[in-house]
Amino acid sequence: MSDFVGAASARSADAAARKHCVCGVKAHEGEPGSAEDRFRGLLEAAPDAMVIVDDTGVIKLVNAQTEALFGYQREELLGQPVELLVPGRFRAHHAKHRDGYANNRQVRPMGAELELHGLRKDGTEFPVEISLSPLETTDGLLVSAAVRDVSDRKAAEDRFRGLLEAAPDAMVIVDDTGVIKLVNAQTEALFGYQREELLGQPVELLVPGRFRAHHSQHRDGYANNRQVRPMGAGLELHGLRKDGTEFPVEISLSPLETTDGLLVSAAVRDVSDRKAAEDRFRGLLEAAPDAIVIVDDTGAIKLVNAQTEALFGYRREELLGQPVELLVPGRFRAHHSQHRDGYANNRQVRPMGAGLELHGLRKDGTEFPVEISLSPLETTDGLLVSAAVRDVSDRKAAEDRIAELAALVESSQDAILAKTLDGHITYWNAAAQRLYGYTRAEVMGQHVSLLAPPERRDEITVLMDRLRNGERIEHFETLRLTRSGALLDVDITLWPTRAANGTVTGACAIVRDISDRKQAEAELTVLYEQQRHIALTLQRSLMGTPPAIPGLATASRYRPATQGAGVGGDWFDLIPLGAGRVGVLIGDVMGRGLEAAAVMGQLRSAAHALAKTGMQPRQLMQALDTCVADLDVPDQLVTCCYLVIAADAGEVTVCSAGHLPTLIATPGDGARALPAPVNAPLGVGGILYQQSRAVIPPGATLVLYTDGLIETPGSDIEDQLTQLTSTLSELFATTPDLEAAADHVLATLLPDADGHNDDVTLLLTRLPDAPLAAVTTDLPAIPESVPEGRAFLGKALTSWDCTEAADEARLLLSEILTNAVQHAQGPIGLHLRRTTTDLTVEVSDHSPHLPQPRLAAEDEESGRGLILVRALADSWGVRPTDEGKTTWFTLELQEKTTR
Repeated sequence: MSDFVGAASARSADAAARKHCVCGVKAHEGEPGSAEDRFRGLLEAAPDAMVIVDDTGVIKLVNAQTEALFGYQREELLGQPVELLVPGRFRAHHAKHRDGYANNRQVRPMGAELELHGLRKDGTEFPVEISLSPLETTDGLLVSAAVRDVSDRKAAEDRFRGLLEAAPDAMVIVDDTGVIKLVNAQTEALFGYQREELLGQPVELLVPGRFRAHHSQHRDGYANNRQVRPMGAGLELHGLRKDGTEFPVEISLSPLETTDGLLVSAAVRDVSDRKAAEDRFRGLLEAAPDAIVIVDDTGAIKLVNAQTEALFGYRREELLGQPVELLVPGRFRAHHSQHRDGYANNRQVRPMGAGLELHGLRKDGTEFPVEISLSPLETTDGLLVSAAVRDVSDRKAAEDRIAELAALVESSQDAILAKTLDGHITYWNAAAQRLYGYTRAEVMGQHVSLLAPPERRDEITVLMDRLRNGERIEHFETLRLTRSGALLDVDITLWPTRAANGTVTGACAIVRDISDRKQAEAELTVLYEQQRHIALTLQRSLMGTPPAIPGLATASRYRPATQGAGVGGDWFDLIPLGAGRVGVLIGDVMGRGLEAAAVMGQLRSAAHALAKTGMQPRQLMQALDTCVADLDVPDQLVTCCYLVIAADAGEVTVCSAGHLPTLIATPGDGARALPAPVNAPLGVGGILYQQSRAVIPPGATLVLYTDGLIETPGSDIEDQLTQLTSTLSELFATTPDLEAAADHVLATLLPDADGHNDDVTLLLTRLPDAPLAAVTTDLPAIPESVPEGRAFLGKALTSWDCTEAADEARLLLSEILTNAVQHAQGPIGLHLRRTTTDLTVEVSDHSPHLPQPRLAAEDEESGRGLILVRALADSWGVRPTDEGKTTWFTLELQEKTTR
C-alpha cells in the first residue's frame, strides 16, 4: 500500500455519527437503528478492509476486515497514523500524497498505474488496491480508504506471463490504439527485435510497408466485431523482421476485456517451412484434438478421424460416402446445401456460422453445440473442404485469460511440466501422469532427473544449462523412465520461463510419447531395406555385367535412386562386334519402379542381340523403336544412344534417340560434345532415325551418362551440363586414371550421395589403340581377283612378319573372295589389319544379301566355304553397310606362334 490520504477535521467520526444521521437529521434519543449504528453496520459488512482517517492521517475508524488483513487489533490502530500500515520505503512521500488528495478530493483509485503495498503487523508486505472516498462531515473532511488484497491476482498475472512465454507461437498483445503492450520470447526470436524495442511501439512496425495503409482499418473493424478468430482468412499475411525481410505468417486474434479497456492478443506463427505431405497429413489428422470431417464439393464425406467417431458415435465405415447432413440436426438440413454452395463460391479458411450457435447430431439422436472451422483443400480431384468440429458443450467462461490457458495446458494430450532452474518439478498435468505413471503429489518438488534413466541423467544437467542461458530446445528426442521402470521414446520441447524483467526463472517442457512412431520407423526401415535389396538385385540382374574387351579401357558407375526402392530404367552395355569394332550402348527408361526396370531389361537384351548382328546404329534404333511400341506400355518413353567405335579408322558412328549428348574428353584438349543428329526418343513412333560419323583423336575418352547425373532438384540442366564439361576438361588436362576420374565426376556433380532422386549411370570409354599396320585395295568382281587378292595378302603378311598365319589366311580369303565374285557386285574391297595379337581380313562388296552358313549336300559344289571359315577362323562375321556388306574373319597371331 503506497499512500492513505486525508484532510480537514481532527474531530472524532464517532462524535459526528452520534450527532447526526447520514441525512443530516438529528437522531432521536434512544431510537434503535440510529445513523451511527447503520453506518457501523455498513462498515463491518464491507467486503474490503475499510480505514477512515482524518486530515492529519490519524486512523479514526476501521472494520473487522482491516483487523484480519493487517493482523492488528482494532485498539492498536485507532488513533495511530495511517503510515503504520505503509511499508517504510514509501512513508517519506505519504504526507505529500495525502495533501494532494485534499486539494483534489474525489472518489478515485489511489496510485493509478502504480504497484501499491500494505504492511502487516508481522512485517510482511502484500500487494493491494485502494479506492479513496471523501466524507464531508460537520467535523470536517474524513477520507475513507477501501483496501483489497490483490496477492492472488498478482500471482495469476505472473502465471499468465509464464504461460505467455510457454506459448509455441509469437504472442503480441496490443491495446485498442494498436500500441504493443506485451510480447513473449518467441516474438523476439521471430521478428529479431529485443522486447524493449517493441513495447510502446505501434503494431504496424511488424507489418510490411505495403499493408500498413489498411491495417488501422482492419484493427478498427476487429474492435467492432471482437471475437476469437483467424486474421485475414483467405489472405496471405506477412510479417516484417527488424532486418527488413518479410515472411509469411498465420495470425489468430483473441479479444481480452480488461479494466483498462480492450486488449487484443495476436498469436503469430511463421509458416515458411510448411509442407503438404500425404503421410504426415493422415498422421496429423488422427492426432488432431478436434473431430475432422473432410467432404467433397457434393457434400459427401471422404475422410474422418478417430475423434469424429468418438464425438458423433458412428464407426468410420458408417460415415464414409454419406452426405455430411447426416451429422446436422434435421431442422438445419434444408439450408445446409445452400451454405455449402456459398462456401464453394467463397472458399477460405474461416469459422463457420460466425455469431451463430451451431449444433451437431450424434448417432443416438442427441444434439450438442459445436464450433466448426472450415478450410478449403484444393486437390487434383477437385475442391475438398475440411471441417474441424469441436464439442463446446462443457465450455465455461474463464474468469480471465490465465484460467483459459491453464485449462488448455491441463487438457493437453501431451505431458506438460514446469520446473525450477535447479530442476525441481513445480507443475505436472494430467497427461504427464498418464505418460509417466506418477501422480501430481508424487512428483511435485522432486528433481526432474527422476524421469531419466541413470545413463542419461547427465543429459538433464546439459539441458538445464542451456535453459539457464535462455535457449529454447525444440523436438529433442531421448529416452525417459516411467514409474513402472519402462523406457519411453519421447519428443521433448523445452523453453525457459522468465520474470517480468526477462530473467530466466524456470523452464517448461512438453513431452510426447513417440514409442509407436519409433517402432514403426524401425519396422519400415527394415522393410524398406529388404525391398530395396530385392529391387536392386533384380535390376542388376537385368542390367547384366558387360564383358571386358581387350584393348578397351573403361570405368563405369551406377548409383540407384535414394528415394523409394531405388529401381530405375538406366542401363549400359559394351558389345564386342569383332574386326576391331566395339559397340557402346546407354539408355534410360523414363520413370522409376519395377515397370521401368522390366522395360529396361527387355530393351537391353534386344539391343545386345541386334547389335551382335553388326547392324548400323540407325538401324538398331529403328528396331528398338519397334520393340518399345510392341511392349505396349502406355506413355513409356526411352532415351538411348548407340555408338560403334572403329579403332583402325579412329572413327565413331553414333545415333541418339533423345539421349543427352555424348562428350569427348581428349588429354590436353578439354572436353566437348560429340556431334550427333537430334532424334526423338524411342516409343514416339513414325521416326526415321539418322546417324553421323566423327573422327576421334587417339587416346580420347567417350563419356556417356543418364539424366540422373545432371538433372538434380533446384538446379538448371544446362548449368549442370556446363559443370560436367568443365570438370572433364580439368581432369583430362593430362591422361587420368579412368576409375579415379569416374569417382571425381560423381563427387562433383552429386556431392550429396544420399540425396539424388533418380538413378545415375556414368560410363567412360577410352578408344582402343590403332592397329600396328593396315592396307587396303579394290578388286573387280571377276574370277581373276581371287588369286590377285591371295597375292596381295601374302605380300602384306611377309612385310608384317606374319608368315606363320599365311596359309590359313590365304585359304579363308579364297573362300570369301570366291563368294563375293560369284554372288556379289563389284568393286570388291579388301582390307587387312594387324595388331599385336591378331590379324583381321575384311572383304566388302555391293550386295545387300548376307551370306548364311549351311550344310551342303554331297552332290553340291557350293555351301562349304563359310563352314570352312567358321571352323578355321578364331572369329568371323558379316555386317551390313550403306553400300552392301562386309565379311570378315580374325586369326589370333600369338596362339598360332605357340603351336
